[in-house]
Amino acid sequence: MPSFDIVSELNLQEVDNAINQARKEVEGRYDFKGSHCEIQWDKKEITLLAEDDYKIEQMGSILQTKLHRRGIDIKAVKFEKAEPAGGKMLRQKVTLQQGIDREVAKEIIQAIKDTKLKVQPQIADDKVKVTGKSIDDLQECIRTIRSGSFAIPLQFNNMRS
Repeated sequence: MPSFDIVSELNLQEVDNAINQARKEVEGRYDFKGSHCEIQWDKKEITLLAEDDYKIEQMGSILQTKLHRRGIDIKAVKFEKAEPAGGKMLRQKVTLQQGIDREVAKEIIQAIKDTKLKVQPQIADDKVKVTGKSIDDLQECIRTIRSGSFAIPLQFNNMRS
């Protein structure tokens, strides 16, 4: 029976490249000269460290620009509120959202069911698996999901007939 998976994945190599580009730009910018500003990444979360709100905002803007240019959807990036980090430093955490959580998966399934197509969606870990007898129905399902607006970026893979 034909099927496909709806997933939300990030290309971590492109994220790494974007972070390295952002670090280089921060190091080279005139308004950051002589200040202590840092971008740290531990494969799950990005941490911005700076001396004041202006620098944190600018670093966040630079990071967003670099991620977008590398093809990372900004919906997958969540900026938290800046908080004091000791001394005169501020810390802002940036989380990368991968995988589909239960609430978004239920929204996707409801959107698929509202189309009245003859397909069966089901939640499998952090993805949604859709099966059906007709490839045309599956393609129509993909078009429906693409036209919808969800809180996270979605990709379609493992199309099997």
